Amino acid sequence: MTAALEVRDLCRSFGALNVTRDVNMTLDTGARHALIGPNGAGKTTLINLITGVLPPDSGAVFVGGRDITRLDQAARVKTGLCRTFQINQLFRALTVLENVALSIAERRGRGSALFRPFSRNTDVVDEAMALLARLGLAEDALTPVAALAYGGQRLVEIAITLGQRPTVLLLDEPAAGVPSAESHLLLDLLETLPDDIAILIIEHDMDVVFRFAERVTVLVDGAVLVEDTPANIAENADVRAVYLGERRDG
Repeated sequence: MTAALEVRDLCRSFGALNVTRDVNMTLDTGARHALIGPNGAGKTTLINLITGVLPPDSGAVFVGGRDITRLDQAARVKTGLCRTFQINQLFRALTVLENVALSIAERRGRGSALFRPFSRNTDVVDEAMALLARLGLAEDALTPVAALAYGGQRLVEIAITLGQRPTVLLLDEPAAGVPSAESHLLLDLLETLPDDIAILIIEHDMDVVFRFAERVTVLVDGAVLVEDTPANIAENADVRAVYLGERRDG
């Protein structure tokens, strides 16, 4: 079976500083995978290499068996590779529906369509409303994004990304800035995401990681320390030593 996402021997340096060191990672179709590590481990750099924000010094990235290493960010989105960001990038003055519909129109090659009346773009609006309904966001469709609580805004960002119909979805700290009282909304949404999308979540909130992920990769100093199930990661002494700040005896 062809992997949805495959990272092979990825390396990147900034001068003498090696920030990504021979990283290998594979996500099969429908994978639920988490990437964790201490601050400065190189998680965001790795995601930037995967999505084309940065070029690698060596190594390769494949989506659905296709080598995308030399493609730019926009071209990678068209292969089915999409991401969210640590800080949401929403059109805050627009409604939830307009934000999602704009993403769908862009995917359909009609990026300027929403500058016309909605009545001329009923297919785009219908698809956007169907997506919002599936994610439990339909009641907020006509609400300006700026009026939503921050947790709600993170949900809208995921909806926008799903409007691109990804095969691989990278969620960069989706719980960042979300109050604990709203975190259950994010977890509930993650559990409703389509089974055929491979999802890599980069997250510091271990409650989110252990509830969502089936596999976890721990990154330390730009290299993979270990990949395993959440249960085994939680019991791993090396992980506790470098990630949770615990000291090992001896």
